[in-house]
Amino acid sequence: MKLYWYRVAPNPTKVRLYIAEKIAGGAALEIEGVLVTLPKGEQRSPEHRARNPFETLPVLELDDGSTIIESLAIIEYLEELYPAPPLWGMEPRTRARAREVERIVEQRLLNPVITYIHATASPTGRPPNADVADRAAAEWPMALLYLDELLADERPFLLGEAPTVGDCTLAATLQFARFAKIDLLAGLPNLARWDDAYRARPIAQMVLTL
Repeated sequence: MKLYWYRVAPNPTKVRLYIAEKIAGGAALEIEGVLVTLPKGEQRSPEHRARNPFETLPVLELDDGSTIIESLAIIEYLEELYPAPPLWGMEPRTRARAREVERIVEQRLLNPVITYIHATASPTGRPPNADVADRAAAEWPMALLYLDELLADERPFLLGEAPTVGDCTLAATLQFARFAKIDLLAGLPNLARWDDAYRARPIAQMVLTL
């Protein structure tokens, strides 16, 4: 299998962190990484369009040449193939909670951050839009407070003692914010502690560059 990605881009980073967590836990995952340079427009090449007509990353190319083009679908596919260690949890209630928290991180934090960055100083050249940026920036404070409160008991990961997909999504989000010089952690000591601890892990250092 091949994973097409670009450094710092949050959705590829989420998947790469997930893969790193699985491998560290003993999963025999073998995936070749293929860099697609977004600022150079390589995502618009005929070759990449054949893999993904939406011109986005990540893309997982399977051994038969077919592709999966959404980050969460890639994670779900790999989780089915390599169930151990489980990054959604073992029990139905635990898995539901893990998916709930991951969706909160992506929908209420990552997506507004992506929108804000592309509406202010887009790394791929999109035109600025102040109104869009203001609306996006108004969306993420509640999610940040929610996550800070979730971590108030000093748990090492979002759902306790082991990482889940939500931790991967959150780390990818915060890296993208650092790339754009957005301080999301001011006044959020629990979230800042989590960020420092997660980034200090060798697994994270294999993927994160900021």
